[in-house]
Amino acid sequence: MSRAEMDALGWDECDVVLVTGDAYIDHPSFGMALVGRLLEAQGFRVGIISQPDWTSADAFRALGKPRLYYGITAGNMDSMVNRYTADRKIRSDDAYTANGEPNKRPDRAVTVYAQRAREAFPGTPVVIGSIEASLRRIAHYDYWSDKVRRSVLTDSKADLLIFGNAERALVDLTHRMAAGEDIKTIRDLRGTAFMVPAGWLPSEEWGVNNSTRMDTPGKVDPHVDPYMMVQQNTSSCATENGGAQAKTEAGAEAEVNEAMVEPKPAPVEVVKTIRIMSREERVAMEKEKHHKTVVRLPSYETVSADPVMYAHASRVFHLESNPGNARAMVQAHGERDVWINPPPLPLRMDEMDGVYDMNYARAPHPSYGKARIPAWEMIRFSVNIMRGCFGGCTFCSITEHEGRIIQSRSEPSILREIEHIRDKTKGFTGTISDLGGPTANMYRLACKDPKIEETCRRLSCVYPSICVNLGTDHSKLISLYRKARAIPGVKKILISSGLRYDIAVRSPEYVKELVTHHVGGLLKIAPEHTEENTLSKMMKPGIGAYDEFKEMFDRFSLEAGKKQYLIPYFIAAHPGTTDLDMLNLALWLKKNNFKLDQVQTFMPTPMAMATTMYHTRKNPLRKVTADSETVETARSGKIRRTHKAFLRYQDPENWPILREALVAMGRGDLIGNGDKHLIPSWSAGEATSNPSTDGRRGPASALPLPGSGAPAKGKRAPGARSGIVASAPPQPGQRANALTGSLTARQSLETKVRASILDTIKVKKPAAAPAKGGKPARAPAAAPRGRK
Repeated sequence: MSRAEMDALGWDECDVVLVTGDAYIDHPSFGMALVGRLLEAQGFRVGIISQPDWTSADAFRALGKPRLYYGITAGNMDSMVNRYTADRKIRSDDAYTANGEPNKRPDRAVTVYAQRAREAFPGTPVVIGSIEASLRRIAHYDYWSDKVRRSVLTDSKADLLIFGNAERALVDLTHRMAAGEDIKTIRDLRGTAFMVPAGWLPSEEWGVNNSTRMDTPGKVDPHVDPYMMVQQNTSSCATENGGAQAKTEAGAEAEVNEAMVEPKPAPVEVVKTIRIMSREERVAMEKEKHHKTVVRLPSYETVSADPVMYAHASRVFHLESNPGNARAMVQAHGERDVWINPPPLPLRMDEMDGVYDMNYARAPHPSYGKARIPAWEMIRFSVNIMRGCFGGCTFCSITEHEGRIIQSRSEPSILREIEHIRDKTKGFTGTISDLGGPTANMYRLACKDPKIEETCRRLSCVYPSICVNLGTDHSKLISLYRKARAIPGVKKILISSGLRYDIAVRSPEYVKELVTHHVGGLLKIAPEHTEENTLSKMMKPGIGAYDEFKEMFDRFSLEAGKKQYLIPYFIAAHPGTTDLDMLNLALWLKKNNFKLDQVQTFMPTPMAMATTMYHTRKNPLRKVTADSETVETARSGKIRRTHKAFLRYQDPENWPILREALVAMGRGDLIGNGDKHLIPSWSAGEATSNPSTDGRRGPASALPLPGSGAPAKGKRAPGARSGIVASAPPQPGQRANALTGSLTARQSLETKVRASILDTIKVKKPAAAPAKGGKPARAPAAAPRGRK
């Protein structure tokens, strides 16, 4: 962290200097600490520069010139996701900075840091990594600039990019460079990407699978008639008007020259020995050929100009994500190519244990003093038990970064970490806040047959249904929970990671164990939506899976004598979502008495398949063509705000935009002050909605519905604009306008009487005391999390 610390250790230089956009916390949940400790365990001297001042190169010279290379990362998050909201507004805080202080990292931090490192010591190799580099390794759509950007390799001018689980590649690279190899000659590491001259191949044995254009059917030649006695002339079969024309043009010249050509000697017959190969030999030969084939993606110039080709490239890219069968890929960027080697092989259990059992301080660096770092506070008493996710949710980037194959730690390693937290982590009171990872319940789940796993090209193991080859036995996780609870000094083990409830219902014993012992009153799960139209674009299970899990959850909570509640999370404005889908979701929320405090609008992150849908309006989950399925996409700010407002239908600030949307949809019947309405026509809670004559905010709807607390005839509504008088109550036989209560404004609305969807809903009256296992609680604010 400083030159003084180097002097105290007796170092005159660092072998590797790592740069990060996060505050430095020496804990395995933070990538910088994990990489630093890993290289330290290999005998290298590692220096770390945390959140440097990027306005000059001075901060990058603080630890001197590294002997081997600079390692550049943006931190645990993509810097743009970290700094901006889904509405492209800059965030007011940063969870990975001391005291949550914002603006401690630049936009596109990997590129900025890499450029400053080169400026600090020209000629020093630069290696980039972290989730920001992983997700930007090819041409990608950038939501914040609303355009397709080049690979981060070209902008950062880095020598090498390491993506995914980088441990093996990083250790091999560092040892080879320490042995004297030039980084520009190291081209065979899995999980790496680099720039090469156009058309470069590792050797002559390599072939190219050209995927720079979409396949289109060509001319199909007719089958040969097996009964024809005269040999057919097929010389012009590939043309539309061959045959007679070709013969007319060439026949005369052939006859003239025939006599002038000396007869050729008969070819010598060559006898070749036929060798019958075994099945194993054929498979090995095909596999070798497969591994020496590179897939050429459409160029940056092509995908940046043609959304359909961008969607095609995205589909091809994601189909090459299984380490067992993925091929190398290459994409042209101008006169050079970005070469991407196949993804890294998953770490074995003993390797995972080795990574997490290293000598971490498990605390922020002492230089931060008593400063509070929110991300550290969130995970300080939690334990990461696995990596990866086979869910394949299209809006999530875990698969592109950590992979689809689950990598799990052993029970002893996990239990040792719990004991370490108990004995050495300050402030521990007996509660472990989480045993999880990207998901709560994928620990040690895997394909039943490794050979099938190696050849599989499915994008998800659980969508559209759970694969028959997927093992869903939760017994090892149940055993881990029980052993963790038995550790002396541990009072409670909570599960806070997102739960895949569609897998959990396959193991009622697990659900019972979870509900009985590991829920602190509230359990978060992520249905994300209720409508099949949207769920199919997310690759999420139908809402029926939620209902099945909720039945189990309620039953086991009742048996345990506990009042516990499910807290569902939803995404607004996801590609494939229509206004009607969001309305139906809002009605489902009202039916189930959910009133969400915080909701999330879809944020298009680099490389995610849902981002491809957002940018191209094409569905990369299926074959992409110019005429293939068009995906509804909420892009305008108003539509995105409307979709978000549906999720918080109970918030008075959202009622004006929801009234407008419901009227436009012809659903004015859902506006009113009864139990069967979604939102009220007006209420006192809206007193901050419209400007009034005295400079304050007045009600959004100046004319409330009769019966909703409207002022008497001839009197001004509270906060109404000057000159507007409330309507008189309707006479018998008259019907008030569904939006404003005005009898004169009905021409602007649909007047056809329609049954409300809420007519089938039995709204519960608040009881004096809720029954055992009673009504759901109000949902709390959503904490930052990885969606499942």
